[in-house]
Amino acid sequence: MITIFCIFAVPNYNKLIMSLFSDNIRALRVKHKISQEKLAGNLSITRGRYVKYEDGTSEAPYDILKKIALYFHTSIDLILSVDIRKINIENLIKLEGNRLILPIQVDNFGENYIEIVSQKAKAGYLNGYADPEYIESLQQVSLPFLGPGKHRGFPVEGDSMPPHEDGSIIVGRYVERLGEVMDGRTYILITKSEGMVYKRLNKNKKNALVLESDNSFYPNYEVKASDILEIWEYECNIGRSDKKQTLSETESMKELLLEVKREVMEIKNNTSNT
Repeated sequence: MITIFCIFAVPNYNKLIMSLFSDNIRALRVKHKISQEKLAGNLSITRGRYVKYEDGTSEAPYDILKKIALYFHTSIDLILSVDIRKINIENLIKLEGNRLILPIQVDNFGENYIEIVSQKAKAGYLNGYADPEYIESLQQVSLPFLGPGKHRGFPVEGDSMPPHEDGSIIVGRYVERLGEVMDGRTYILITKSEGMVYKRLNKNKKNALVLESDNSFYPNYEVKASDILEIWEYECNIGRSDKKQTLSETESMKELLLEVKREVMEIKNNTSNT
């Protein structure tokens, strides 16, 4: 078992990653109008050592990667895996506290494990979500039928989101950008104020998400974008149920009914405006 610090790729510093890393730190330095000497000083290294990172002749260790990411207020996975000259990083989700990495586990073939956050482990997740040792301590399963992306399992509590039963596990796909959140779909949110919650989300508030329970007994409430640590989109449920209808079928029906409801509301609004 191997613990890594990127979302979808092992940072093995092959030629492509080395080239991206070198190009990215050069682009970031130029964008911020800072000299190599000044940047090296902020990283507590010599200019000569920094130059080797920028020209691709030397590999930067993790502590330097973290310092560079902190200094430029971006993430390690972006610096290593994408050409930031071709994207608008200002549009990426802003995470309070400048969280940098998403530790994940892979097998010897580089395939992702699905970490399961049990009820017992739930209490420590808010403090350990970025700690590779904590993530490594979680139970793991493999679900080959899931599509691409990073997945993780989270426990469900209470009766606010039927038909998911208390104690079952929601498997979610990691959402990298706030803009990927789709109105009316269900997500696991990790937030500083609420901890771990499973709700239906809507983005009809600026810089905030509206969280809705499928059980109408529970009122809706808002969470600020700056309060969000992680978002995981619902993929499947692991649990026992005696219901004749599967959870996936029920979820599909709910999505359809919500879509119909939205279309009806749009028709009413258009009619009232004419």
